[in-house]
Amino acid sequence: MIRISNSVEETIGMGEALARSLKAGDVVALVGNLGAGKTILTKGIAKGLGVKNVRYVNSPTFVIIKEYKGRIPLYHFDIYRLNKSSMLDSESYEEYFYGDGVTVIEWADKVRSILPKKYIEVKLSVVGEGKRKIEIKKR
Repeated sequence: MIRISNSVEETIGMGEALARSLKAGDVVALVGNLGAGKTILTKGIAKGLGVKNVRYVNSPTFVIIKEYKGRIPLYHFDIYRLNKSSMLDSESYEEYFYGDGVTVIEWADKVRSILPKKYIEVKLSVVGEGKRKIEIKKR
């Protein structure tokens, strides 16, 4: 499915809609350049999962992962600063990928080799001032 978002609010709404179809154990792999809207979409997913105070959902760049409580827990990874997927081993990533929550991974293309066999890939790209193309595929 391909959609065009014309604003931050629409991107949040698309994340919220996606969250309604997610269940514990799902992994959402976000792919896109800097500024493409990965963290904004994650805020929407958090909102859809019932996370309170989604304004605190931000990129966990310096800690790799942040956990948020909702009706389903949200595990938010940011792999931007990671050089090798093996560095994730120290984070026990499998506990998250196969755990009781939804895992969202920003820059997932950097760790594609360790993603589960089934995941949801979301490609985000800038297509104009404030406009984003959002492509969602089940893998």
